[in-house]
This record gives sequence, structure tokens and C-alpha cells, in this order.
Amino acid sequence: MDASSLQHAVAELRPTLLRIARLQLRNDAWAEDAVSETLVSALESANRFSGRSQLKTWVVGILKHKIIDQFRRGGRELSIEAAVEAAQVETFDELFAEDGHRIDKPADWGDPEAAYSQVQFFEILQMCVEDLPASLARVFMMREWLELDTKHICKEMDISSTNCFVMLHRARMRLRECLEQRWFVQEQAP
Repeated sequence: MDASSLQHAVAELRPTLLRIARLQLRNDAWAEDAVSETLVSALESANRFSGRSQLKTWVVGILKHKIIDQFRRGGRELSIEAAVEAAQVETFDELFAEDGHRIDKPADWGDPEAAYSQVQFFEILQMCVEDLPASLARVFMMREWLELDTKHICKEMDISSTNCFVMLHRARMRLRECLEQRWFVQEQAP
């Protein structure tokens, strides 16, 4: 890939990169900085892109490191919006009977490995993550995508480890419900 086409391809990824950075950093200025640093880094190290993965995967990997760098810089303030969202209490009582069992049996997911390999699945998963309340999405992405440990997540979100585990559980429950409604039901349709 020549320099001009690489520059164009990387520039086209900017909206996706911004969406990911905003979700994690919860601050437009920090997100813009992280994305700008990512684009500059990608273009400066273009000779290291071997083509063994998709360009998008490679650039998102660079962004992941830029976001982690932003977290490590420390001293940043938690936005009021994020603090309010983290403090919200949500219940899933409507999903469970008085005896603690689920009211509706979880849908049969069929062969998850086959679904896992499909691009459309990841598009639906991304929509489900974006539909999560921002604090739950952020904690989930910090844990599962950025692979941060609980201690680091708690420090960044200013929450207890118990609250972190509860938020992760809630995020996973909501993602499961969303995937059952938007993906696995379609998979089972005749």
C-alpha cells in the first residue's frame, strides 16, 4: 500500500476511532488527542504494518495503547456525568421470580463459535455495547477490551471493587439480553 492510499485509509477510520476513544475517556478533548496521536503514530510507523491483520485492527490496537497511556497520565478528573452514572442503582428484579430463578429461560445460543466468527455478530455486539449506559459500557470495555485489572478500573472510575464487579455483571447481563434479542433469535429463525 503506497503512502497516499495508507493515509486515506487511516483517515477514513477516524470516526470509528473517535467513537471508541469517547466511550473510554468520556471527554471529547482527550478523545480527540488520543485519536490524533493514534493517526500520527500509524502514519509514522506505516513501514511496520505488515498486512498480517486488517489495517483497522492494527490502528485500533495503536489507539488501545494511546487510551491506556491517557489513563496512566493520571491526575485526570472524573466527569460529573460519569460519577452520576456510576452511582445509579439498577435492578434486574423484573427478570427473576421470587425464588431467584429467571422468569424466562435464556435462549439457546446454538453454536456460539460459529456465530463468533461472523462479522455481523461483532456489528450487533458493538451496537449492544453502545446501548449500555455509559458507565457500564466504560467499565466493560476497560476490562474486556483494554484488559485493565480491577484495581486500575476502580481507580479510574473512583468506585469500589464490589461496585466494579456489580457493574461488570450488569453490563454482561444487558449484553446477553441484547444479543439474545438482536442476534441469537435471528440465528434460530427458520
